[in-house]
Amino acid sequence: MSAHVRRRHALLGVVALLLAVLASGLGTSSARGDIPPPADGWELQWGDDFTGPDRTPPSGEKWITDLGHSYPGGPANWGTGEIQRYTDSPDNLSLDGNGNLRITPLRDGAGNWTSGRIETRRSDFKAPEDGTLRIESRLRMPDVAGEQALGYWSAFWALGSPYRGDYWNWPGIGEFDVMENVNGMNRVWGVLHCGVAPGGPCDENNGLGASRPCPGTSCQAAFHTYRFEWDRGVSPNELRWYVDDQLYHRLTQDQFDATTWQNMTGHAGYFILLNVAMGGGFPDGVAGHATPTAATEPGHSMLVDYVGVWTRGGDGGQDPGDPGEPTPSTLYLRDGGGLGEAAPPSGTATLASADGRNHDGTPHAARTFTARGVTGDYTGGTTAFDLFVDAGTTVGNGQQVRISYDRTGDGSWERSETYHYFATDPVPGFEHYTAERGLHSATGALGDMVNGTVRVEVWNAIGTGPSTLGTGDRSVLHLPFG
Repeated sequence: MSAHVRRRHALLGVVALLLAVLASGLGTSSARGDIPPPADGWELQWGDDFTGPDRTPPSGEKWITDLGHSYPGGPANWGTGEIQRYTDSPDNLSLDGNGNLRITPLRDGAGNWTSGRIETRRSDFKAPEDGTLRIESRLRMPDVAGEQALGYWSAFWALGSPYRGDYWNWPGIGEFDVMENVNGMNRVWGVLHCGVAPGGPCDENNGLGASRPCPGTSCQAAFHTYRFEWDRGVSPNELRWYVDDQLYHRLTQDQFDATTWQNMTGHAGYFILLNVAMGGGFPDGVAGHATPTAATEPGHSMLVDYVGVWTRGGDGGQDPGDPGEPTPSTLYLRDGGGLGEAAPPSGTATLASADGRNHDGTPHAARTFTARGVTGDYTGGTTAFDLFVDAGTTVGNGQQVRISYDRTGDGSWERSETYHYFATDPVPGFEHYTAERGLHSATGALGDMVNGTVRVEVWNAIGTGPSTLGTGDRSVLHLPFG
């Protein structure tokens, strides 16, 4: 954000003008330092200002560094056609010693490209019920244009958490492109990906997007602030994109069918990514031919001053206990994705069909329920639950649940429990899916919780039709904490 100095007294007019010029120059060409303090009503939930020595990696506690040409078992070339190989070399990815993250695409003598890509360890960034999520970064795109920029694809974006470990459920789980830029153009794109591909409600593989030039100085010549907001405090809910506080793209919930909206908003949340790709569908499509070319010039860096995540308003049962106070050991799966006290009237949530595929042990389009600020001493017991599930007249459906514990709320899931799926009968009416089905798999260990997070994911592991999950005052989770 640019600094603004207002003249309040005529006597100080010249001084104020000089200060404004100096502040503007510093704001557009260098790192700020700290993450900006939150505006009124906003609370900082997570952030990184990339402070550290030159050529050191970004924080391993906050970020995962992606490597190679794909996720293990995922689509080749990261699903986009990009040609570079991601590395953890400080030549491609490091802090710059001036308060920035530096991502630099390079080409070797054989014509092979390398670059850098990171993603947050946390994958639960989500708007609170009746509140707003804000994801923001101040960054400078690679300072290159024209033929020398062909193939550069800078991005600051977020993917739905169910993508991790599946890698084939895009675009249904949702993608928020907060900032994209290709081929050195003085232009920022904000895009939503959702639904099915090709086509579908988000016109895949294009997505629903808008673009505009960067305000004032070009995107390549200065730092600009890029922001995305997911607002659950208005009806219909809104998704909004900004550059330097200027709104340029808005989408509303009523533009989508209920299933599409639920699939991209009903899970645990999103993780954030930063990368500079080379080539791929977007820069190729804009250029009208394959990129990069022989004229493309390597070595131009994207600089990232900070990334911050804020929320405003709402609670939606997300924080069942005050920080530091013991959390009730019995929590109900509530409408809107929260875990908390029973919330009549009884409600329901739809579990998407498994589409005839086997998702045993791996969440697929899961409905997610989360409690934050969970505090309690571990009793030495085990997790218990009683989920109300119904497949109607569908034959061969099986619902499955995974319950995860982040003991300190830092995004590291110290314990994850996946239970054997429950095969519902083809007779309408709720059945009880309980922990007596037994563990399918488990990782880590239970322990005391201090302002931690509990997450429940429910999905259809098998079958060809949707199922129904009871919510409100029906499905219940019993925690082994006192």
